Amino acid sequence: MKKTKVIILCTGNSARSQMAEAFLKKYGSEYFEVYSAGFEPKGINPYTIKVMEEKGIDMSDHTSKELREYLGTVHFGIVITVCDRAEKTCPTMPGISRRLFWPFEDPASFNGTEEDIIDKFREIRDLIEEKIISWVKEYRASSK
Repeated sequence: MKKTKVIILCTGNSARSQMAEAFLKKYGSEYFEVYSAGFEPKGINPYTIKVMEEKGIDMSDHTSKELREYLGTVHFGIVITVCDRAEKTCPTMPGISRRLFWPFEDPASFNGTEEDIIDKFREIRDLIEEKIISWVKEYRASSK
């Protein structure tokens, strides 16, 4: 079975898109070849690494990538944007069969104590995981 190439976009490619990439690889690798990128890559947020490790996902080999790295070289079937800014600035890409918008709050912009911030990252991580699991189930059911 040929896998559909999916790119998950966010502005900084430091938290939400990285989490979504990791979860889609975990739950949907039989259907998808997964990438993530940003318009202004910032490096992986250390809290992203920490909260994903709590779920047993090693992010040590993940890097922040810029969308331009893929344009013209990788042809994606599905584009998923996970933040408002990425949705508004995402260019039209040829060959896209589906474009999805899953807006998640940016945990990196949350202010509070360290404990509050890590709790926000956990909250967003869990919402992203739930969305990915649900979407993969829908995809699996529709592709039978």
